Amino acid sequence: MGILDGLMGNASEADLNAVAKDLELIITDEERVEKAFKIIRDLIVFTDKRLILIDKQGVTGKKVEYHSIPYRSVTHYSVETAGTFDMDAELKIYISGHSQPLSKQFRKDKSIYDVQRSLAKYVNQ
Repeated sequence: MGILDGLMGNASEADLNAVAKDLELIITDEERVEKAFKIIRDLIVFTDKRLILIDKQGVTGKKVEYHSIPYRSVTHYSVETAGTFDMDAELKIYISGHSQPLSKQFRKDKSIYDVQRSLAKYVNQ
C-alpha cells in the first residue's frame, strides 16, 4: 500500500503474517487470520472464527480498540458507494443487540467491494 493510498482512506490487503503476529495476544491458538485490510492506521481482520475491527487512536496510535464480532452476530451489512460529488463510500455492519451500525469510511475506489466480498464470504458460511 502506498502512503498516498493510506492517507486517502483507501483500503488495501495487509500482510497476513504481520497481522497475525500483531494479534498474537488477541487471537486464540485455534484461530487463523485469513484476510486483512488496512485503512490508514485501522484494520479489518477476518479470522476463521470472527471479524476483528482494530481502531488505532491518538497521535501515536499506541492506544488501540479491538472490536471482536462473531460472524453469527452480524445481522446485515450495507455498502454506500461514492457519488459524483461525494468522495466517500461507507461500509455499515449491523450487529445483533446494537441499534447503531459500526461504520467504516472509504475513499472513492473499488476497495470497499473487496472488503464487502470478504464479509459476504465469512458471514454467509
